[in-house]
Amino acid sequence: MESVFDGETGELPGAHMIGADVTEPIHGFAAATSAEATGAGLADPVLPHPALSESVHEPVLKALRRPLHH
Repeated sequence: MESVFDGETGELPGAHMIGADVTEPIHGFAAATSAEATGAGLADPVLPHPALSESVHEPVLKALRRPLHH
């Protein structure tokens, strides 16, 4: 899965997810695009581990070039 943010506003215009069980975590990206969330806003929350929610959080961190685990 990849996440891409607008270079000027930092907003998430959309997301691509392919694979088994993607219908579970896709709601996070749907809510984020509706709320005009930015990458910084999506990167800051602490999410449970291990969980499907990590499949939403880790691509956000990767797109922002932030460490996955610190």
